[in-house]
Amino acid sequence: MSTSRPATTRFMIELASEGGNEVINLTPEIQKYAKLLTGQGVLHLFVVGSTAALTTIEYEPGLIQHDLKEVMQRLIPDDAFYHHEATWHDDNGHAHLRASFLGPSLTLPFENGKLLTGEYQQPVLVDFDTRPRRRKIICTIL
Repeated sequence: MSTSRPATTRFMIELASEGGNEVINLTPEIQKYAKLLTGQGVLHLFVVGSTAALTTIEYEPGLIQHDLKEVMQRLIPDDAFYHHEATWHDDNGHAHLRASFLGPSLTLPFENGKLLTGEYQQPVLVDFDTRPRRRKIICTIL
């Protein structure tokens, strides 16, 4: 006997971030909606805004506090010249490019209230902006 739900269900995760490459584990927020993850399906996440991204990573200090930041600094340095900054007279050109590099969305399979991710694989928001922000993540269950 299967449990039925509407074809699509949507909820929103809202959280405060500090920016500056902050990595936020989304697992606790997603678990608040576990009762909606009935049967089998996918949870699609989309972050609103062009200076934050979604991905999965092992949420441990070496990776989230050092390695990810160091890799992004090598690939898309914060101290390079960016035409965006010259155009808008701001300081977050690198944040837009880093977010674009990782992407604004993430799709995760689930079954009976649990994400089917690996033991060391957590869904995260990475905020690359240069200032604190209020972030919204639109979550769609399919």
